[in-house]
Amino acid sequence: MKKLLVTTTVILMTVASFAQSLNLKKAPSVGFGFFLKDLNASTSTNIDDMAKGLHLSYFQGISNHLDFMALLGTSFTKYVNKDKVYSATQEHSLIDLNTHVNLKMFTDKTIFNPYLTAGASGSLYNTSYLMAHVGYGAGIQVSTGDGSFLYVQSIYKTAITTKTNDEFNYYIGFATPIKAKPVVAKKPAPIAPVVEVDTDGDGIVDSKDKCPTVKGLAKYEGCPIPDTDGDGINDEEDKCPAVAGIAKYHGCPIPDTDGDGINDEEDKCPTVMGLARYQGCPIPDTDGDGINDEDDKCPTVAGVKENGGCPAIQEKLTELAKNIYFNTGTATISTKATKSLDDVAEILKKYPASKLTIEGHTDNTGKEELNKKLSQSRADAIKAYFEKKGIETSRLIANGYGSEKPVADNKTEAGKAQNRRVELKATY
Repeated sequence: MKKLLVTTTVILMTVASFAQSLNLKKAPSVGFGFFLKDLNASTSTNIDDMAKGLHLSYFQGISNHLDFMALLGTSFTKYVNKDKVYSATQEHSLIDLNTHVNLKMFTDKTIFNPYLTAGASGSLYNTSYLMAHVGYGAGIQVSTGDGSFLYVQSIYKTAITTKTNDEFNYYIGFATPIKAKPVVAKKPAPIAPVVEVDTDGDGIVDSKDKCPTVKGLAKYEGCPIPDTDGDGINDEEDKCPAVAGIAKYHGCPIPDTDGDGINDEEDKCPTVMGLARYQGCPIPDTDGDGINDEDDKCPTVAGVKENGGCPAIQEKLTELAKNIYFNTGTATISTKATKSLDDVAEILKKYPASKLTIEGHTDNTGKEELNKKLSQSRADAIKAYFEKKGIETSRLIANGYGSEKPVADNKTEAGKAQNRRVELKATY
C-alpha cells in the first residue's frame, strides 16, 4: 500500500510541474456528504459493522494542484479499543475533525481529477475521550460545472494516541464555491480638470516627462538623446554606443586592426601582429635568414637554424685543418700550414660570434703521457697563432687528447698517419 502511494505521489508531482503558469486555484468551497468509518483497520469489517455518519467539508486552493481540505463529521457507534483498554457498552457520539492537503493530478478544469491526500485528525468520543491520528489516502473529484464537484475518497488513519485504533474512513460528498455578494460600484465624484505643466518646454508635460527639467525628445520620454558610454558622442551618432571612443572614429575606440593589443595610431605595423617593444611590429630578422633577431646568434649575418642563425663554417674549418702540420716530434708549426691557419683566422674575424675549439691528437707510438703533452702543446701553439692574428683569447679553447680518440687503426702506418691530426670545431 505504501509503495503504491509513493509511486502515485511521484507521478502526480511530475504531472503537476507542467501546469503552473495559469492561476487555476480552487475557490473557497463548502459541501456535505456521508462517510463510513472502519474503527479497526487491522481486522476485516463488514459495511454493516462500520460507523455511519454525515460530514461537512471545506476546500480552498493553495496552488493549481494543491488544495486545503477540512472535514467535520459525526456518527453514533460503540468504540472498542483493539487491546480492550477502552470498551463502550453502548453507542455514543463520535465527532471527527480532519485537516488535509490534497495533491491533484490535474487542475480543476479537468472533469475527472485523481488526488492524493495527507493530514491529521482529532476525534471526540462520548464528549470526553480524545483520539488523534495522522492519515493519508487517495480520492477523485468529478467536476459538475461552475466550480462545483463531487468527491469520493478513502483515508487510512494511523493512531498517535493510546487506547486508539488505526482505522479506515470512506467519504462521498458534494461541494460548491462560496459566492460573494456582488459589489455595487459607487458613481465616482466628478474630477476637476488638471492643468498639465511642461517645466522644460520640450512639448512633453511633466507627468509624462522622465527628465522634466531638461529638454528632450518624445522618443526618449522627454529626455535628451542618451550617451550610454559617456564619451560625449550621443548614441544616435555613436557607432559603438556601449564602449567609450572618440569622434574621429565615430564614437568607437582607436582600432587595433591586427589585434596585437597596440592601437593603430601607435602601431608601426598596423596590419601585422607584433610586440610593444617593437612598436607593434614583429620581431625583426635583420639578416633575412628566417631566424628572428631575438633567436639569432648572428643577427647581422645570414646563417642556418642548426647554427643558431650563424653561417655553417664547420665544413670549411674541417677541410683547412687537414693542411695543418708540425715539425716531426715538436710543437713547431710547419710553414706549409701558414696559409690554412691564416684562412681560419679570416673566417673567425668574419664571424665574431663564433668560438673555436682546437684539438690535438697523436697515434699510439711512445708513452701516452708524452703523446698527451705533445698534443696539448701543438693545440696551444695554434691557439697562440690565432691570438697573434687578433682573435680574442676568450673565443679560443685548446685541448690535447694524445692517442685517446683515434679515427683509424694504429696497427698500420696509414692508420697512424690519420690519427696524427688537428681538429678545428666551431661553436656559437
